[in-house]
Amino acid sequence: MKRALIVLLLLPLLLTDAAAQSGAVVYSLPRTTVGIRVEARREAFTAGPYAQYAQKYLGVAARTESGTTYTLQQITLIPYVEADPKVRFTVTIPDKSSANFLQFCAQGLVVMADNYTGTPASWRFASQAGAARFEGADPLGNLGRETTTLYKAVRTDEGYERVPVTQENVVEKSPDRKAADLAGLIFRLREQRQQIATGDTDATFGGEALQAAIDEITRLETSYLSLFYGISEISVEEKTFDVTPTADNKNQSYTAFRISDKDGLLPASAGEGKAVTLELRTEPLSAPETVNERGKETAVVHYRIPAIARCRLSLDGRLLLESRLPVYQLGEESTVPVNVLLTK
Repeated sequence: MKRALIVLLLLPLLLTDAAAQSGAVVYSLPRTTVGIRVEARREAFTAGPYAQYAQKYLGVAARTESGTTYTLQQITLIPYVEADPKVRFTVTIPDKSSANFLQFCAQGLVVMADNYTGTPASWRFASQAGAARFEGADPLGNLGRETTTLYKAVRTDEGYERVPVTQENVVEKSPDRKAADLAGLIFRLREQRQQIATGDTDATFGGEALQAAIDEITRLETSYLSLFYGISEISVEEKTFDVTPTADNKNQSYTAFRISDKDGLLPASAGEGKAVTLELRTEPLSAPETVNERGKETAVVHYRIPAIARCRLSLDGRLLLESRLPVYQLGEESTVPVNVLLTK
């Protein structure tokens, strides 16, 4: 979790002595922005050309539709404090004041300047090659031999008699035929691998040659199986989204970001994708034991007491993450007399 970075911005003429500060100081009250770091798993799947025959020839059904899917893997909430540009005050620090005012600011009750947190650009995933990735994987080709039985009439003493004649033709294989041939090749590879591993073969393998033979058979089997079960390419996309709660939002519900199977992680302003919602439920603040009349004070310092909010991140009604965070702008604003900062 990042620590809040509090930057003190004083007038240039007032930076001469931090231990004995005096003069006018401009400051802002703090607000909380919730950073949401998201990691999504991207799967680009291309179905195999023989996927519909996997159950028939290999006994296990295969996915028949290509597509890209994104799945949320990890979400981290990172609250950080920044200056609220809408709430700014000027206070005059009397002479002989100590550095307690600066310490008071550093505790997060007052923020002295605007703080900008930059967000780096994100790399977008490139388009996939699709079915072209299967080129060269099929070792059997598109042509096969087909035997046809024809009949011709042969004249005999008793007349004409039909005699069968076998004719062999080269024809284009049907997808079913190619899937059957490929499945047969896969089973033969498995049988050869078992024979080599158990020594049930006329060939002699030893040492590195044995392992190399088994690895090559396994590589070929994996390549041929991809024609049935397709190819999946797994990648990870990481992005960070910021949500700054506002007190005028009655429901305290915000669209944190969106996730789309087409474009992945998207900002809340995107017009597509499923919305991931951030909900805040603040815990009530009790009234102080005594309330002093601050109206008589000639100089006061404003500060905020943060509200403790229970944050719930959900997608389609399913809870993804829940945590408790201090949110300054949803809390209570109060004041403290400047004279408490004076030294004798």
